[in-house]
Amino acid sequence: MISGHDNANPSSLNASGDQDYELLLEGDEDIERASRALKAMSHPLRLKILCVLGDEEVSVQDIVESVGTSQSNISQHLAILRDKGILASRKDANRVFYRVGDSRTLQLIAMMKQVFCTHGF
Repeated sequence: MISGHDNANPSSLNASGDQDYELLLEGDEDIERASRALKAMSHPLRLKILCVLGDEEVSVQDIVESVGTSQSNISQHLAILRDKGILASRKDANRVFYRVGDSRTLQLIAMMKQVFCTHGF
């Protein structure tokens, strides 16, 4: 639901009942927003971070352990995702926690898993 349209909305279905994809991104603003989000997620490490987060809030240390690279590398990619508005963060004492900030991003990740993952999830 990138543009805010309800997927069950009959006006977004064509005569055969399929999604009319031309209606999903109606304006330049929608196209720009989708492009920015997809570009930010297109790096394999950032996509892996998003998959680790899912719909949970996770500390940077737990992300580092799950992804398997250095904390400085993870921090750089987290900053990109945060700056693009994909992630939200909160600080608790000396720990930083991240979560996916938009349910539409979670929907997109779920669709990508369904389409691209060869093993069950």
